[in-house]
Amino acid sequence: QVQLVESGGGLVQAGGSLRLSCAASGRTFSNYAMGWFRQAPGKEREFVAAISWSADRTYYADSVKGRFTISRDNAKNTVYLQMNSLKPEDTANYYCAARLSTYYGRTYLTAEEYDYWGQGTQVTVSS
Repeated sequence: QVQLVESGGGLVQAGGSLRLSCAASGRTFSNYAMGWFRQAPGKEREFVAAISWSADRTYYADSVKGRFTISRDNAKNTVYLQMNSLKPEDTANYYCAARLSTYYGRTYLTAEEYDYWGQGTQVTVSS
């Protein structure tokens, strides 16, 4: 089992920044590819960003490309999502997810491919 705990959400004005963190425990963090997803009220959960276990590959949804950056620190068992130039449409509950994978450069883009999920952290962007 892998336990994931997100933090860093909050209320921010449009154009502002937030950094989300996801702390993992329970297994060897470096064996897991990680992803961030988000879900707004009344909408489906959507992919935001993903990173391979070795951090040599990242992937972003078109809606956040150039504004968000995913990174990880395997020594700290933590994955981050730096969010800049936030827009009201970024308002959602943000979830991190983990999937066991030791393939170099492999990222996973759909919720079904992930095995473990955090409880989420709310991000609200005011206009």
